[in-house]
Amino acid sequence: MSQTALRPDTGPDANRWKALVFIALAQLMVVLDATIVNIALPSAQQDLGISDGNRQWVITAYALAFGGLLLFGGRIADLWGRKRTFVTGLIGFAAASALGGAATGEAMMLGARALQGVFGALLAPAALSLLAVMFTDAKERAKAFGIYGAIAGGGGAVGLILGGFLTEYLNWRWTFFVNIPFAVIAALGAYFVIREPAGGRNRSPLDIPGVVLSTLGLVALVYGFTRAESAGWSDSVTITMFVASAVLLAAFVLTEGKVKSPLLPLRVLTERNRGGVYMSLGLAVIAMFGLFLFLTYYLQIVKGYSPVKTGFAFLPMIVGMITGSTQIGARLMTRVPPRLLMAPGFLLAAVGMLLLTQLEIGTSYAGLILPAQLMLGLGMGTAFMPAMSLATHGVEARDAGVASAMVNTSQQVGGAIGTALLNTIAASATTAYLTDHAALGATNPKLLQAQAMVEGYTSAIWWAVGILVVSALIAATLITTGHQGGTSAPTDSSDGVEDEVKIPVMAH
Repeated sequence: MSQTALRPDTGPDANRWKALVFIALAQLMVVLDATIVNIALPSAQQDLGISDGNRQWVITAYALAFGGLLLFGGRIADLWGRKRTFVTGLIGFAAASALGGAATGEAMMLGARALQGVFGALLAPAALSLLAVMFTDAKERAKAFGIYGAIAGGGGAVGLILGGFLTEYLNWRWTFFVNIPFAVIAALGAYFVIREPAGGRNRSPLDIPGVVLSTLGLVALVYGFTRAESAGWSDSVTITMFVASAVLLAAFVLTEGKVKSPLLPLRVLTERNRGGVYMSLGLAVIAMFGLFLFLTYYLQIVKGYSPVKTGFAFLPMIVGMITGSTQIGARLMTRVPPRLLMAPGFLLAAVGMLLLTQLEIGTSYAGLILPAQLMLGLGMGTAFMPAMSLATHGVEARDAGVASAMVNTSQQVGGAIGTALLNTIAASATTAYLTDHAALGATNPKLLQAQAMVEGYTSAIWWAVGILVVSALIAATLITTGHQGGTSAPTDSSDGVEDEVKIPVMAH
């Protein structure tokens, strides 16, 4: 396969900063969607007559389609071209959102959510890989990924604020309709502004066995964790899903080592630094997703906050993430090795999380929750930023889409695991507390219930602290590369493709 090499004298794309605006807007829309619907769910459930048993499918349908198809979406971006995939993903996401907002029943809502997941799986890897191939200068790359990292980290909390506003002052349908202007503006902007560098396509035939095995394996994994949350870890379907996932993903890895044009070239995973990023980022997201859930419940149920007030209560975390990502991570990324940003970042987030283990019914927001959120935001922002950049740094342009998809996959699977694992821990701790303090229930049942809930949250948050410490250890030991201010890598012809463009590697 021969492609035109990018000539060394070809300058960077003049419109790259304008393109960043539209890429960031699309990323914000996808990240918002992960949390905005959570706040609207009780109202939507009531309007559409969705049963309690099927309610979780509004979240799960999106998670399964998105998580299961991300690798396929990344490969499509490498095959079709990232710009075309990006615009297609945006148009499809807007159409699916319109369908969700206009839903008249359960089936239409669940179908719309699954479609959002499908087009999100095209959109997310294309967005990140466009950044990876457009920003090749070390300092510019640091700024671009700082902005992207802040949105990837803080967008979920913005979703809580926006979801609260729309649900309280308009109605739940607007949590879907709000995506349409985002998608239309981003698609038009991308169509007119984005220009992909030459020679970055991967026109190898599609690895159909890889697509089938990876999609089924990831769907089984995400569904296994989602099922565990509602039916328990010993449930026969839960166990079957985990076994099926292990078998399918093992078969996928074996297949990828043998086929000529793999869906996920193992060179993307086996490079030590990228492997370290995928693992540490996935674990950190487990801790973060669980926290979003517990803090939302704590503020609304225990403290009695309205949806809007709950959303605003997350502002310190957003401010921390934006500051950590754009002011600390982006400024230091070209000067210090990534592990010296990621490991301390995860540790600072762990200290913030540690503060939250002290939660009680009467805890002061300003005295404990606010400083804890600032630490969490600063730590995660500082760590996310070099992680996002490093995950696609040094990959050949033809692998940029699938490398980007792996970042999104580790986040998506981490989110599913975090919600299920930490929820289960919290639920069992709450039950144990209720059993041990049954005598109090006779005199003040409401107080007992609230204390039991807080006990459950703090037990789960202790686990989240441990998970963040493990993330920091993985980042410190596996990520050994130097700072990200380097020059272009030599072309690699080891597999018969001699003229691919490479994204710059790190200085060692």
